Amino acid sequence: MMRKFILTAAAALGLSLVATSAQAAGGVKVPDESWTWEGLFGYYDKAQLQRGFQVYHDVCANCHGLKLVAYRNLTDIGLGEDQVKAIAAEKEVEDGPDDAGDMFMRPAMPSDRFVSPFPNDNAARFANGGALPPDLSLINKARMGGPDYVYHLMLGFKDEAPEGFELPDGKYYNEYFPGHAISMPPQLMEGLVEYADGTEASEEQLARDITAFLNWAAEPELEARKSLGIKVMLFLLVLTAMLYALKRKIWADVEH
Repeated sequence: MMRKFILTAAAALGLSLVATSAQAAGGVKVPDESWTWEGLFGYYDKAQLQRGFQVYHDVCANCHGLKLVAYRNLTDIGLGEDQVKAIAAEKEVEDGPDDAGDMFMRPAMPSDRFVSPFPNDNAARFANGGALPPDLSLINKARMGGPDYVYHLMLGFKDEAPEGFELPDGKYYNEYFPGHAISMPPQLMEGLVEYADGTEASEEQLARDITAFLNWAAEPELEARKSLGIKVMLFLLVLTAMLYALKRKIWADVEH
């Protein structure tokens, strides 16, 4: 039994070291950032999520999909039903068959998932010089470093590669991308979008807002999960106090 435990612990340590080595080898060591959703009482700033969606809609959606999110989910970040219907109707989806057995195209509805910018992966690669833009539904959870990595990646582009670094043709130098040679060109610049709420659209603000939106896309249930967790903890505290009081009552008259 002890031997099995030692082997399991050794395997876990080995996997941890491999992951750490992979992180170091990839060069993905990013500074820690502070986010509103962190910690026990973390929450999403809906105004920030709406700004982040605006960045996704106007910039990122030209190449990146969000296939695990439905348009109707946007009501959770504070958008009205009419707004969501209008956003969905900008795209078309295939539906059918009709009475004649034929498939047809119709405007997307709130119940549909986000329509990908390309019909298939081959078309996406062809339009992007052979690189396949990743779907962003789970990007904040799929990348080591999570939202910190996504935030710094968006700001990590350099005009020139460091001396001695050979940058392949068609690639861009990014300080935080593993290997530093990324196919995606710089996406953010000051004033790239005009925020509906009047917030100044600096590069840092754009990066924080799109990162927040993508974290919501990956964990839309975060606030409900944390709320439930707090309620459970409070219930357990009250239950513990009641059981302790009951124990003292039961044993109060017992002679020692």
